[in-house]
Amino acid sequence: MQWLTQEFLTNRIMQNTNENFSFKKYAWTQFKKNKIALVSLYLLLILVVIALFAPYIANDRPLYCEYEGNTLYPAFVADTRSDSIFNTEGKFVQFLQYDITDWRQLDLTAVIWAPIPYSAGSMDRYNRDYAAPGGEQRFKNPAGEIIDIPARFRHRLGTDGIGRDLASGLIHGTRISLMVGLVSMGIASVIGIILGALAGFFGDTKLKMPRIKYWLTLFGIFMGLFYGFGQRKYELAAGFNEGFGGGMWEIFISILIIIGVTVFFRLLSKPLQFGKLKEEVSVPIDTFVSRGIELLNSIPRLLLIITITAVVERSIWIVMMIIGITGWTRIARFTRAEFLRIRSLEFVQAAESLGYSSARTIFKHALPNSLAPVFVSIAFGIASAILIESGLSFLGIGVPDDIVTWGSLLNLGRQNLEAWWLIIYPGIAIFITITIYNMIAEASRDALDPRLKS
Repeated sequence: MQWLTQEFLTNRIMQNTNENFSFKKYAWTQFKKNKIALVSLYLLLILVVIALFAPYIANDRPLYCEYEGNTLYPAFVADTRSDSIFNTEGKFVQFLQYDITDWRQLDLTAVIWAPIPYSAGSMDRYNRDYAAPGGEQRFKNPAGEIIDIPARFRHRLGTDGIGRDLASGLIHGTRISLMVGLVSMGIASVIGIILGALAGFFGDTKLKMPRIKYWLTLFGIFMGLFYGFGQRKYELAAGFNEGFGGGMWEIFISILIIIGVTVFFRLLSKPLQFGKLKEEVSVPIDTFVSRGIELLNSIPRLLLIITITAVVERSIWIVMMIIGITGWTRIARFTRAEFLRIRSLEFVQAAESLGYSSARTIFKHALPNSLAPVFVSIAFGIASAILIESGLSFLGIGVPDDIVTWGSLLNLGRQNLEAWWLIIYPGIAIFITITIYNMIAEASRDALDPRLKS
């Protein structure tokens, strides 16, 4: 009797342990065991904070100042802002246009400068021609005298050939690099996950449709891509030149055109479904996706991106789109492999037996259980995207010349090898960022190993 009681208690304890087991907590515990990856995660959070607050960390306008009895917050207003300044007696003193005013030349009663008192694109004409970090630097005070630069306004990491501060360029380049990685891999993730899920779930034989509908659907997709992107490349470029919102709106219109054209040809197939044209055929989705992956992988990615960027107008958003559109293959392969594994498991078969639609089965039941290796691939992809953008900017064919990135700073150093600070510091920034993402990805791969779920 005592033996049965002990056995019963042991079984209950094991049952409660299994019921309380959380793979998310277990994966986080495994991730924290990798101290290097944990430090990398904290460093990534620091980079995110720097990217978010870059305009207030490096800015040539004060965060707060008092001028002629007026309290101003120049760093927190739009570049096109302008003010009429009146003294304490109410008399007009000066008209300030925020984007062209040299705030260092004003007689400010009180002032709080940004930690780095220079913007990424602002030029210091008194420290042109590659002012070295520890070398002589000059400054024009409010009295109009050229003196040795005060410690507060010193270019700690030096300047480039036209007097732009390197430290400010690195700070604002952090925002560009992280944005390139996240946006481009966001695009790649959407494409790769959807195509990989469809290929892995349906395979080559599971999805069937009438022969004429299959042919017209393929023709509709081709025509939709042609009219949605091929014929609207200038509208897309103009939209991204206006800003991120305009570019995304143009992409949304292109997607609607693709969907509309495809639906039109599918509807056109209904009155043509007779005889041989009505026979159902298998749609080889897996073959289409696999051949597309092989086609993109057979072309050197950097060469393909360089070719496309040479044709379209130079824009940071266009670069993000190109990197994303050409970087979905790895994600699609992992998603497809996971769906091939789980489509025969009990919960997927149960969803199909209950009559759930394929879309619900794929995106609500199967997809959440197959994303663990995909997240690892996305982390590696972000590092790769940052490296590609840096390489394009280094070659001078990536972003426009007025946008400062780590790669463009390296390009400036290539033009003058004596300005070693333009090579060392951006190179260190790129190396640290790529290493951070790789360390996080490797630790995530170990922590999210599907074999640990059991």
